Amino acid sequence: MFRFLSVTAASVVALHGLIHLMGFVAYLPLSHIAELPYKTTLLGTRWSVGEAGMRWYSVLWLGTAVGMVVTAVGIVTRQTWWYPLLGATAFLSVVITALDWHKAFRGTIISSVILIFLLLVFWAPRLTM
Repeated sequence: MFRFLSVTAASVVALHGLIHLMGFVAYLPLSHIAELPYKTTLLGTRWSVGEAGMRWYSVLWLGTAVGMVVTAVGIVTRQTWWYPLLGATAFLSVVITALDWHKAFRGTIISSVILIFLLLVFWAPRLTM
């Protein structure tokens, strides 16, 4: 049963990470993605970051994707470092998807659920010791 849950969790995390690659591709821009049109503003149109800012923003999307996929490997191979990496990566995911809430709100919700899960399962029990 534990193995099934581990593989399922790793699959969800890896899939979420691979979806982050869409943000990298769209905001660099390497290709046109209809759901994520290239722009040079974040927070709706409130924050103009320019082309260089969007390149950096796209690199954050790539970092999140890599972090999620590496985390999935850590889950499946039963490493001890996967949950702090997932926490950091999910937090970064919340930040970058919230900056583009109009298009990426689903990612904010999914990453928030991951963070809540980590808090409840891994960190909350340690606070009571």
